[in-house]
Amino acid sequence: MKTIKLFSIIMLFFAVTASAQQISTADLQVTGLTCSMCSNATQKSLETLGFINSVKPDLNKNIFVLTFKKGADINLDLVRKKVQDAGFSVGGLTADFNFDQVKVDDKGQAIVNGNVYRFVNAKNKTLNGTVKASVIDKNFISGAAFKKQAASINSDAYASGTGVVNGKKTRVYHLVLS
Repeated sequence: MKTIKLFSIIMLFFAVTASAQQISTADLQVTGLTCSMCSNATQKSLETLGFINSVKPDLNKNIFVLTFKKGADINLDLVRKKVQDAGFSVGGLTADFNFDQVKVDDKGQAIVNGNVYRFVNAKNKTLNGTVKASVIDKNFISGAAFKKQAASINSDAYASGTGVVNGKKTRVYHLVLS
């Protein structure tokens, strides 16, 4: 009986891992960088995150190309926090999301492994394969861009970044498909 129970737990683990949504890479635009030392401080801060495999700066565009570890739980809010901890701001974050038959409902919402995504420009759609999307939440885009988006997005969760999903207060990421 113990063998069957252990086997069931192992199979459940692999089922969850195999179906997991994964962000493979992201282009992170950082504002306020004025020199290579600023870039270096940001890079060092980002490299402390355990789910990041590599950080490659492009000083000409003030962009960091982030590669994430396969199968890791990625927290985009921690990426933003590390940039802010280094003394700078996120000007934009566009990522390659790998979806496996993820259904987006008529309100543009999809829930994947506990992450709630609201797509501004996709409703009643199934996402499959690599999908490029930009995070448009507060502190992931400029203040002016956020204000402009807030005027057009009909979501109480947009201003705060949280909403009630399935009866529980949850972080909601707002995305625009590229």
